[in-house]
Amino acid sequence: MTAFLTHMLSLGIGYLFGLFQTAFIYGKCCGIDIRTVGSGNSGATNALRNLGLKAGLTVFVGDVLKCVLAICLTRFLFAGDSPAMREIVTLYTGFGCILGHNFPFYMNFKGGKGVACSFAVALMINWPAALIGMAVFFAIFFSVHYVSVGSLTGLTLVYGTILFRGLGGVFGLSAGQKCQYAMIIVVILFMAFWQHRENIRRLRHHSENKTYFTRKKGGS
Repeated sequence: MTAFLTHMLSLGIGYLFGLFQTAFIYGKCCGIDIRTVGSGNSGATNALRNLGLKAGLTVFVGDVLKCVLAICLTRFLFAGDSPAMREIVTLYTGFGCILGHNFPFYMNFKGGKGVACSFAVALMINWPAALIGMAVFFAIFFSVHYVSVGSLTGLTLVYGTILFRGLGGVFGLSAGQKCQYAMIIVVILFMAFWQHRENIRRLRHHSENKTYFTRKKGGS
C-alpha cells in the first residue's frame, strides 16, 4: 500500500468516526436538539451550558474517545512498527476526525468546534504535553471563565510543543514526513481558531459569554 493511500484511508476512517456527534445524540436522549439551543453548536460547551455538567463531561469524554478509537484502529492497520509512520497516521486520522466532528455531512456540515478531538490527537502523540495543556485550560478557565480563551491557549501550547518535538527528531521523521507533520499541525491549530472566530470577535468587543460549572447558561 502506498503512503498516499495509507494517509487517505486514515483521513477517511477518522472522518467516519468524527461523524459520531456525541452532543447531538445526548441531547436527543434528553428530548432536545442541541442545534436549537444556546449557540446551536454540537459540542461539550453548549451541552454544559444548556444540559448541565454531566452532559458537558459526557460529551467531552465521548468526543475524545471517538478520536482515540479511530487512531488506535488506523495505527493497528497501517503503522506497523515504525514510530514515524505511527505519528503520521495519528495526525491524518486525528485531522479526519476533527473534520468529521466539525463538518458532519448529515448535519449540513454544522457540528462542533473540535477542541475535544484536537486534545485527543495531542494526547495520542504526547500525553504529558496534552495534560499540561489541559491544566493550562483549567487555570485560565477558572480565572476568567472564558472557555474559548482557555481552549485556544491550551491547544496552542500543546501543538507548539508537539511541533517542536517532532521537527527536532523525536519520532525519526524523514524530511518529507516532517513537512506533512508540520502542515497538519498548523492546519489543526488554524481550524481551532477559525471555528472560534465569533468567540474571538466577541472577546475583542468584550461581549463573550462566560461559562460556569455551577449553572446553565446559553451561549457559544
